Amino acid sequence: MKAIRGATTVLKDSAKEIKASVKELLEKIKDANGLAEENIICIMFSNTADIRSYYPAKAAREAGFFNCALYSSLEPEINGALKLCIRVMVLAEIGKDAHHVYLHGAENLRKDISKRLNIAIDGPAGSGKSTVSKIIASKLNLLYLDTGAMYRACALACIRANVACSDSESVKNILKDVEIEAKNVGGVQLTYLNGEDVSEKIRTPEISMQASVVSAHEYVRVKMVELQRQIAKNNSCILDGRDIGTNVLPNADFKFYLTASDEVRAERRTIENREKGINQPYSEVLQEIKQRDKQDKTRKIAPLIKAANAIEVDTGKMNAEEVAEYVLKRIHERI
Repeated sequence: MKAIRGATTVLKDSAKEIKASVKELLEKIKDANGLAEENIICIMFSNTADIRSYYPAKAAREAGFFNCALYSSLEPEINGALKLCIRVMVLAEIGKDAHHVYLHGAENLRKDISKRLNIAIDGPAGSGKSTVSKIIASKLNLLYLDTGAMYRACALACIRANVACSDSESVKNILKDVEIEAKNVGGVQLTYLNGEDVSEKIRTPEISMQASVVSAHEYVRVKMVELQRQIAKNNSCILDGRDIGTNVLPNADFKFYLTASDEVRAERRTIENREKGINQPYSEVLQEIKQRDKQDKTRKIAPLIKAANAIEVDTGKMNAEEVAEYVLKRIHERI
């Protein structure tokens, strides 16, 4: 069962206005979510205190919603609240993500779920970008797009073809016929290379280093950025990487730059590797972190830099949940 939210406003407190607005809102919720009457379990309304001439629940019944429970309540008077507003929550049996509907100025109530949002999370390796992005995506019901996984898949394609990731022309020849897809399955991103799920195969230290090398080629970045922008255009999503706020989505609604000391990031990566069965010494991981930073910051095409309007977050003394809560707080301050 999913809760589908919505709201609308009326021009004046009249039965005619309320009936028309409730019908429009519920029909759009049905259409947006592909709901049949038997899918709807309950519809709960609340309305601001300046609406008194007609119950929204009664308007819903008259609009043809007979086969579900209906409920209406009156909200307390709050200074500064949106006027002449009707809110609704529809409880329904659907197997996909809920699509919320906000009409006629009510969009301002919940911009996080009523409009397409793009959030950019940048930072160096081991700063916590992926973990934090996944938490935020879950809490805001957004698509999480791990852009780094796409470059890792490019590196894997080259390695399998025995092509040096530093050889620009050879990389271009290999990747021009390669298909890379990112799919969200049960809230988890899976990365496909020519139809094969390579989500686990791309999570090795070798692939990590070669992904940094292959991503420096202009052809590779243009191909991947085009795909990432298309996904972001059609979805509310959060993207993490090294050039999201500066290059991929320069007009993102929110931009954050996560960072931490080399030592903290190397310690995190060592623990992550150990959990994956990769026993790599801390000193070796630290050296790789520094080398990766140098490669990412000095490449000619879309280097790792903090976007001018990004909020910088030092994650060194916070766990992933604390960082996510801080980022969410900054987002909600502006929506």
